[in-house]
Amino acid sequence: MNASTSLTNDLLGQLQGAPMQSMAQQLGMGSAETERAVGTALPMLLGALGNNASQPQGALDLFGALQRDHLGQAGAGGGLGGMLGNVLGGLLGGGAAASPVPQAADGASILGHIFGGKRQQAETGLAQATGLGANAGQLLQLLAPIVMAYLAQRVQSGGLDAGGLGQELGREKAQVQQQGGAAGGLLSGLLDQNGDGKLDMGDLFKLGAGFLGGRR
Repeated sequence: MNASTSLTNDLLGQLQGAPMQSMAQQLGMGSAETERAVGTALPMLLGALGNNASQPQGALDLFGALQRDHLGQAGAGGGLGGMLGNVLGGLLGGGAAASPVPQAADGASILGHIFGGKRQQAETGLAQATGLGANAGQLLQLLAPIVMAYLAQRVQSGGLDAGGLGQELGREKAQVQQQGGAAGGLLSGLLDQNGDGKLDMGDLFKLGAGFLGGRR
């Protein structure tokens, strides 16, 4: 991946074509509408993971989860020929997977780890920002295993350790918040838990138990 390319844009590029069309069909939406919604949901998911991985223990927990649950999905080759392709095939009906992959129901569990008690807020915010309505939760459940498989692919192809993964996700979180827009607003709203409009140490301490690092 080019150093100037965000994780969001890189993954969006890999989802173009058949994967995006499959998601649109599952959601009963048009391709353009689906792509806009995915373009809002992905940076929110990656930014939330970046917040979780901002502390060494959070990065270690995420790295461990990828190794335990997602690196085993690796197939031959990179890109959509590897583990991400396997996950897409299993979730979106793109053919038989070469190895066991998460099913759509697993997306709910992953979202619980990513957002903790803020999952409903994330779904409601996405629904309001994109006009998805009830489809917001379904879209996030589809995307959560895809994001985890993508990160596992990044770890494997880039030879990343927990620290390197945390740094990449931290840069993504900062970029999402700097760019603002719907995704930046949703992410900031999720991370500002006391409602005072800014992040502070009180927020960070509360987040420790809510994201992946504090749950199993």
